[in-house]
Amino acid sequence: MRNRDRAGQPLPRLLFLALFFLAGVLLGQVLAGRVPDETGGELSRYLTDYVRLGGSQDLTAKTALSAVVIYFRYPLLAFLLGFASVGVVLLPCAAAAFGFFLSFSVSCFTAAFGPDGVLLALAVFGLRCAVTLPVFFLLAVPSWGASAALASLSFGRGRRCAPVAYGRSWWLRLAACGAALLIGVCVDLFVSPWFLRLMLERILA
Repeated sequence: MRNRDRAGQPLPRLLFLALFFLAGVLLGQVLAGRVPDETGGELSRYLTDYVRLGGSQDLTAKTALSAVVIYFRYPLLAFLLGFASVGVVLLPCAAAAFGFFLSFSVSCFTAAFGPDGVLLALAVFGLRCAVTLPVFFLLAVPSWGASAALASLSFGRGRRCAPVAYGRSWWLRLAACGAALLIGVCVDLFVSPWFLRLMLERILA
């Protein structure tokens, strides 16, 4: 019964985690407004040099590994926290951190380039967010339910006589999300640099 209850209430958990994500977004915008103007200037100069040098990078193992880490870090963390009772606290924190760093980064682009920074942020973060954000919540919602069940068994009235089960759907969800992330990584590696250079040339022309 406890497992059915845990799986049968995804919407309240989604809204709960989404509120933390939104709080992180708002905090990122507030703190980005306090970043010194020199930081925006440094970003502008870096991107200008990127265009001047041709804006192309050879695909190396280091570049691919960096993209894999960027895509997988939050979703993988969300999945792993479903195996620990501490995830009931850390998963909302992870959602808030995800929203904060995303919002802070986008705000830095808009601070450096004004309205055109929105296009640059779209070129840099658009595809990544379109893939990682839904995957994160798809993994975080059931993980938070599992973690809450573990916490109730550990610290509540229940005892560890009825362990939380991780069924076939749990692993199928992980496989589907992993495949989506890998596809996103491949597309990002080959498309995003071209799209970013196109946006930069249009803005800096």
